[in-house]
Amino acid sequence: MEYKVTPPAVLREPLVVPNKLLMGPGPSNAPQRVLDAMASPILGHLHPETLKIMDDIKEGVRYLFQTNNIATFCLSASGHGGMEATLCNLLEDGDVILIGHTGHWGDRAADMASRYGADVRVVKSKAGKSLSLDEIRDGLQLHKPSVLFLTQGESSTGVLQGLEGVGALCHQHNCLLIVDTVASLGGAPVFMDRWEIDAIYTGSQKVLGAPPGITPMSFSHRAVERFKSRNSKVKVYYWDMSLVGDYWGCFGRPRIYHHTISSTLLYGLREAISMACEEGLPALIARHQDCAKRLYRGLQDAGFELYADPKDRLSTVTTIKVPQGVDWLKAAQYAMKTYLVEISGGLGPTAGQVFRIGLMGQNATTERVDRVLQVFKEAVAAVKPDYQVKGKM
Repeated sequence: MEYKVTPPAVLREPLVVPNKLLMGPGPSNAPQRVLDAMASPILGHLHPETLKIMDDIKEGVRYLFQTNNIATFCLSASGHGGMEATLCNLLEDGDVILIGHTGHWGDRAADMASRYGADVRVVKSKAGKSLSLDEIRDGLQLHKPSVLFLTQGESSTGVLQGLEGVGALCHQHNCLLIVDTVASLGGAPVFMDRWEIDAIYTGSQKVLGAPPGITPMSFSHRAVERFKSRNSKVKVYYWDMSLVGDYWGCFGRPRIYHHTISSTLLYGLREAISMACEEGLPALIARHQDCAKRLYRGLQDAGFELYADPKDRLSTVTTIKVPQGVDWLKAAQYAMKTYLVEISGGLGPTAGQVFRIGLMGQNATTERVDRVLQVFKEAVAAVKPDYQVKGKM
């Protein structure tokens, strides 16, 4: 057989990967320890050494979520996979789900839930604010959902949603609580068991500083019981909690082949979780909150206006209103082209309205706060010279 198509010339060129400072809403820069771990040899997906690493990760994830749940594991997917899996496992056709909407991820969850046949209802917060417990209570009483979905850290708006008391309220109404902590875990307290959260997931690439593509998650005993009482199979094999849980050795049954997990992603995630455990949750959260306060002060001293309500601000992602007459895209491009520093624009309801600066993992330091402030102020001044940025450039 004659091959007439020649190999692409572009693949004869060397791979070039620039070293950028990732100060957007994620991913964050991975620590060298994580990168070094990922350079280790590939192992098979059922090798005993791989299974031991998976077991190590489960223990670390339970600590991060503050839970004792047996149904704790990771999905071979980005944070979106966590959203898909929680909804897919806990919803059946016709089930009512109430979405607590504080930004883009509420829209995304609503879209996904509708694809699984759910009856989607929404309770929406005011712009830049979280939902109060009373607003959530009213929504539960009005819609009588079987599931409530909340985003703790809404990265599109920079809003932190309070969770204390929500789980208990849900259970009074025979409702399960799903919480997205992709952008918040490590930057805000999370107590899965104490707050009676039934399903939770986070992003590997945010505060943890691991590569994207592997998502820690956990289901409560209530969620597992709800799953067992389903009238139909989970609609997507890949998201099936029972099958993935058996691969991760969660339910006391023999471990099965579910899919070919990336051993290199496991190495990186294990080391990232290990670093978070070494620092300890209280210190990790305090570091992110202290850096966020420093960023807020610097931005406000320079004359910028923050988008989120002061009592509802998320420490890991700060949203800044785009000043009148400033082209946010040109400013972000200036920061990237001139300094290889990533600063992002808005998403969903905040598109074109805000800049977003992320402080996550090893990027949550005093030095990097000061660096991104300097670059941000210069970028805005460069694209609109008549805009008066206060303070030193």
